[in-house]
Amino acid sequence: MRRPIDRDGPSISRLIAACPPLDPNSAYCNLLQCTDFADSCIVAEWNGEVVGWVSGYRPPAAPDIFFVWQVAVSSAARGQRLAGRMIEALLARPAHSGVTHLTTTITDDNRASWALFRGLARRWGASVEKTARFEQQAHFDGAHATEWQARIGPLTTPAHC
Repeated sequence: MRRPIDRDGPSISRLIAACPPLDPNSAYCNLLQCTDFADSCIVAEWNGEVVGWVSGYRPPAAPDIFFVWQVAVSSAARGQRLAGRMIEALLARPAHSGVTHLTTTITDDNRASWALFRGLARRWGASVEKTARFEQQAHFDGAHATEWQARIGPLTTPAHC
């Protein structure tokens, strides 16, 4: 597991495309995440191939929160707790000192993501709050399911990782 670099952009785009229901980002967006946001993203490599990706950021208005934007794990690397280990590695970085809560958004039907984040909360001894963040009609004009925010915390120390 490591910080992404600019040359990871195409591999990350392919990985995301192979992991429905993730929304594909533009290649440019993925490049920006690999460069300008590299401290809040992580790739997992196996035999020279990118098999895992987590992107996130600390919202400027709420620096005590780490928002997980996307989690992608190739089919070849599933079942090894890779997604959880990548998130824990991100939170353990010095750049994320002071994070007290982890948030993400998930559609109701994404069972794998709910299992991941509820599992992390259990592992860390933290609670999970579920609230609607972006609603199907109001925010997506009916074209996308409601995105529910999962808020995990409080995260008391880096030892939760």
